Amino acid sequence: MTSQLEKAEAFRALHAGDPFVFPNPWDAGSARVLQALGFQALATTSSGFAFTLGRPDGHVTLDEVVDHTRSLAEATTIPVAVDLENGFGPSPEDAALAVQRVAEAGAVGGSIEDWDPETGIYDASLAAERMAAAAEAAWALDFPFTLTGRAENLIRGNPDLDDTIARLQAYEQAGADVVFAPGLTDVAQIRAISEATSVPQSVLAHAGFTLEEIVSAGAQRVSVGGQLAWAAVGALAKAATDIRDQGSFSSFAERVPVSDWLQG
Repeated sequence: MTSQLEKAEAFRALHAGDPFVFPNPWDAGSARVLQALGFQALATTSSGFAFTLGRPDGHVTLDEVVDHTRSLAEATTIPVAVDLENGFGPSPEDAALAVQRVAEAGAVGGSIEDWDPETGIYDASLAAERMAAAAEAAWALDFPFTLTGRAENLIRGNPDLDDTIARLQAYEQAGADVVFAPGLTDVAQIRAISEATSVPQSVLAHAGFTLEEIVSAGAQRVSVGGQLAWAAVGALAKAATDIRDQGSFSSFAERVPVSDWLQG
C-alpha cells in the first residue's frame, strides 16, 4: 500500500522533473484504467464527476467531492489532485476547509479558482486572501499538499491576459505551488505566463494544441479536464444510436480489456 506521504512526495517530484500529463478520471473505474495505462498522477474533473451524478458542472457539494476523492484515492496507488472549484464558498475559510477535507480523504493536491457562479470573478484582493487561506491549510498538513492557484478569466468572459497574469502572480505570492489559467488558446499565452511566474504552470489541453507545443512554451504539467469523460460518453451515444437506428451491435466487436486494467 502506498502511503499518502509517499504519493504527495511523488507528486512534488513530478513537478520538479520532466513535464507530464495527468489525465482526469471521472470515477474509480476510469482512474484504475488510467493508472494501468501508465500515467503517474491523476486529477479529478468537476464536470465529469457532476455528469456521473446526472448534473451539470458546478452542481455538486463539498461532501460529494470528498466522497469522490476518497473513492479515487482508495482505488489507485498514484497521486490524486482535486478540482475544488471555488472552494465551495466565497470566504477564505471556505477555501481552507475544502483543502482540509479532501486532504483527509486522500488527495495530495488541489486547485482553488477565483470565480463564483453567483457573483462572477472575485475581486483580486479577495481572491488572493482566499488563496493564502488555502495555502495555510495546506502547510498545516503533515505531508506536502500541492496547491494550484487557478485564474478563471479566460473561460468566464474576460479575455484580459494581463489581468490573468497579475492574478496568477498574486496567487503564487499567496502560496500557490502551481499556477493554472484554463482557456489558453495559443502557445504565446502559455509562454507569457511561464515567463511571468516562477512556479510550475499547468495547462488545460484541447484539440488545438499538441503536447510538444504546450511543453515547448514552458508548461510543466498538462490536464485534459472533462474531455476523456466526453470521449467515453460520445462512444456510448454512438453505439446506442447505432442500436436504435440500425439495429447494429457492431460497436461491441472491439474487445475492451477491462479485467486486465482492473487487476492488482
